[in-house]
Amino acid sequence: MKKQSIMNLVRYHVEKNEEAFISEVAEIAREFDQSGDSAMANYLMELVSNANYYVPQRSYKNLRYLSKVDYANTPLLLPEIIEEDILGITRAISEKADLTKFLFYGAPGTGKTESAYQIARILGRDLLRVDFEQLIDSRLGETAKNVSLLFDEINHLAFGKIIVLMDEIDALVLDRVNANDLREMGRVTSTFIKELDRLNENTVVIATTNLFNIFDKAIVRRFDATVSFDRYSKEDLIEIADSLLSSTLKKNANSRQDMRLFNKILNNLNNIPYPGDLKQIIKTSVAFSSEANEYDYLRKIYFALNDNREIDIQRLSDEGFTTREIEILSRIPKSSVSRKLKEN
Repeated sequence: MKKQSIMNLVRYHVEKNEEAFISEVAEIAREFDQSGDSAMANYLMELVSNANYYVPQRSYKNLRYLSKVDYANTPLLLPEIIEEDILGITRAISEKADLTKFLFYGAPGTGKTESAYQIARILGRDLLRVDFEQLIDSRLGETAKNVSLLFDEINHLAFGKIIVLMDEIDALVLDRVNANDLREMGRVTSTFIKELDRLNENTVVIATTNLFNIFDKAIVRRFDATVSFDRYSKEDLIEIADSLLSSTLKKNANSRQDMRLFNKILNNLNNIPYPGDLKQIIKTSVAFSSEANEYDYLRKIYFALNDNREIDIQRLSDEGFTTREIEILSRIPKSSVSRKLKEN
């Protein structure tokens, strides 16, 4: 340990500067860890944690590239196969199984970011999100320098108390051999890899990306585990949609539930949207529905999911909708629906 570190510890203690004191201890712990003495690193961090030095709100006020996320304490709807992976990651972090860096990939709206929130909620940890807007600089070489400063911030945190979220990390790192990539971003990616390698092995990082196919494979290898969120079956999406609709309707006294018609609408789609989009469509349709028509939200959902195309009574009948259901979707009386179908 350096003499300057000892002087800093004494000064911060005398000044009662808890944030600086913790940061200095974290830096000392990191040096021990890099020299191979992980036991001493863990011991130092446990000491400051057990001494109640860790004050979440105050400890983050001087951060430049990280900000605390206030995530909701609500359950997350996921397919069982993905949920098992998320719970496995949670156990691995809790049991200190030497797995700390995770990459979530998949289409937008599949629950990648929300799953990071869920892991933090289950573990009772603070979630700090990387602010890429602050990180990326148009001046040559500055972004790479900022990446190094970001990891310095992360390495000074009490790693047993936080999870770092790098949401949509593709905004920063691209494939270094991509011919369309700028040299500057290639340097940034190389810097990111170097800094990720020197990151304290006890710091939990969750990154998300929508562009896994063009992601730099060298970065992918740095993560202990990758989780695909592109594993929703049609049945999964319908089950989740049913839960979303049911919970939304509970908050709206003017609408009545008709899950049979709702499921018919979904089953007749070639591609059901992912939960993120489904949630917004359902929420908006229920909120904007007519108070005079308790099933009006279903008509709005139908139009939203079918690109607002014109109602075709014969097509609806061919798809298995009853005259009553066609009346709800088209606002044409059942008697008129029956007459038009007979004419066809």
